[in-house]
Amino acid sequence: MTREEICNKICMLKCVLTSHASDIGDWKIAKYQEYVLNGLDAPYDIAELYQKRQAVRDEINELQAQLDAMEAEGTAEILVWR
Repeated sequence: MTREEICNKICMLKCVLTSHASDIGDWKIAKYQEYVLNGLDAPYDIAELYQKRQAVRDEINELQAQLDAMEAEGTAEILVWR
């Protein structure tokens, strides 16, 4: 993968974690907390949700490590923001 492809993939995965449309988005964590704090039964299995979210975070970390290695080797162009 190129640096740009890796960056795009990282961005997409971060969106999966934060999007209101995502099945594993942050909103599900907030909803779970709301239910628990109000003494209600959780609307879904928090352990399963955690595992799915952790898998996405692990993939982000792996991709970031690839980017770091590319930059250390000098094989990736470094973007300069102006």
